Amino acid sequence: MANIQLLLRQHVGAPCAPVVKVGDEVKKGTLVAEPTGLGANIFSSVYGKVVEITEDRIIIEPAAEQSAEYVKIAKSENKLDMIKAAGVVGLGGAGFPTAVKLGTDLKGGYILVNAAECEPGLRHNMVQLEDEEYCAKTVRGALYCMEVAKAGKVIFAVKKKNISALEVLKKCIKDHPEVSIHVMPDIYPMGEERAVVRECLGITLDPTKLPSAADAAVVNVETVLRVAEAIEDQKPLITKHITVRGKLNGGADAHVFLDEPIGTSVGDLIAKAGGIRGEYGEIILGGAFTGRPCTEADPIVKATGAILVTLPFEDLKGAKVGLLCCACGGAQDRMEDIAKKYNGEVVSVTFCKQAMEVKPGAPRKCEDPGNCPGQIAKVMEMKKAGAEYLIIGNCSDCSNTVVTCGTLKMGLKVIHQTDHVMKTINHELFRELKVSKQVEQNF
Repeated sequence: MANIQLLLRQHVGAPCAPVVKVGDEVKKGTLVAEPTGLGANIFSSVYGKVVEITEDRIIIEPAAEQSAEYVKIAKSENKLDMIKAAGVVGLGGAGFPTAVKLGTDLKGGYILVNAAECEPGLRHNMVQLEDEEYCAKTVRGALYCMEVAKAGKVIFAVKKKNISALEVLKKCIKDHPEVSIHVMPDIYPMGEERAVVRECLGITLDPTKLPSAADAAVVNVETVLRVAEAIEDQKPLITKHITVRGKLNGGADAHVFLDEPIGTSVGDLIAKAGGIRGEYGEIILGGAFTGRPCTEADPIVKATGAILVTLPFEDLKGAKVGLLCCACGGAQDRMEDIAKKYNGEVVSVTFCKQAMEVKPGAPRKCEDPGNCPGQIAKVMEMKKAGAEYLIIGNCSDCSNTVVTCGTLKMGLKVIHQTDHVMKTINHELFRELKVSKQVEQNF
């Protein structure tokens, strides 16, 4: 095992401050950094020694022998205090501190458990639900969230295609009338929190509103499992479920690793999946839509969901490219990076008509995630700028509208930002929308 690297910023808010020094011996569960503002505690995920502390991370050399035992957080009658002490954050997105999210009065409203596993090709959330022991604990975690936030109901949001996970989940909730399941269509981005609210509750929130405006909190399915661990086992957040997939000697299917130590290197996890097979395009830390390029030396953090190794990029030989950036996909810098890797010349950058600037400098938000009114004006703008290719980062529905007007009517060639990933994992490309956005709740 390579050195464990614990980044001091693994969540929304300010970086944490180290509370250990170089040379300290640490155990699994030793507190190594505390928040300086909005944030969450960070713990050692291994037994070992602190060998370096830099401006942005704590580096631990793991001991040769690793015990399953860990340092427990303090027991408390206050469950919210235990969630906070354990350093639990959102494990499917930006890493918002869970204790802050649940530290509100939902007035008998809803805990919406986001089990959409939105990013294509990922499997770790469903493997968690398919395992009866993990699933039962996940349900208990959701009930703790309901109690803490003074909600009255729990709804699990799961894509209807995930039959095995749904069957186990149905079994685990049969004695809990306050818990139900809402099945979702297999389109991106059903896991965006306002999309979860819209699909489960029929409420379309303005981009400036949080789910609390609908008396709801959206909590990732792995996060509720870690809530249960904090309360029942006094376990700090030190491990992560993760999908490793792509151009690997172990095959392109999903390699799911449960309870991997946070801070493990990307290279160690790729090696566990068989290592990289031949030449590759890039390594992505996170999903195909929202992940970022990384190296094998980079560590996983609390919110890491995937490691994807892609095919090499096609060479566009300097062809003129227009970029259509979407709030549901890569930001402008990521889209420009992709265009560079394709060897395209960017002549136009535009944004999906629904990608709203909510706050200056903050990531854009979609007005109605997954529902697109059309992109003709944006496509025409890029064509007038001389683009031969469009590189888009749009959701399933937006991609459909871009292809309809861009390819079929204007003769432009369309590349989706996820194409090199989808080709690697043998997944259908994001072009025409071939599935219904509505699903029957019979399962």
